[in-house]
Amino acid sequence: MADLAQDVWASQLENDTNAVILDVRTEEEVSEGYIPEAINLDIHKGQEFLDEIKKLDTDKNYYVYCRSGARSGQACSIMNQLGFENAYNLIGGFSNWNGPSTE
Repeated sequence: MADLAQDVWASQLENDTNAVILDVRTEEEVSEGYIPEAINLDIHKGQEFLDEIKKLDTDKNYYVYCRSGARSGQACSIMNQLGFENAYNLIGGFSNWNGPSTE
């Protein structure tokens, strides 16, 4: 797992042809806005979250975010334990996001 600052996360994502964006917030939080093309997998759903993560391609690069960066950090750690080598946590989360979003 790598904790990346907003600008680094955004520029790395922009240049990554193997990228997947994961939003690990609740549906309610997502309804307030999200980063385009993000897949929502709510980390609070426990086993359901784990089951969905296990279905993902471990060869992809995952850019993970939540509201503040704490839950996405947990998600990245879980992903690393499950064999995902490239999971990038957005420091500061969506709260500090200045890039494109839907609101």
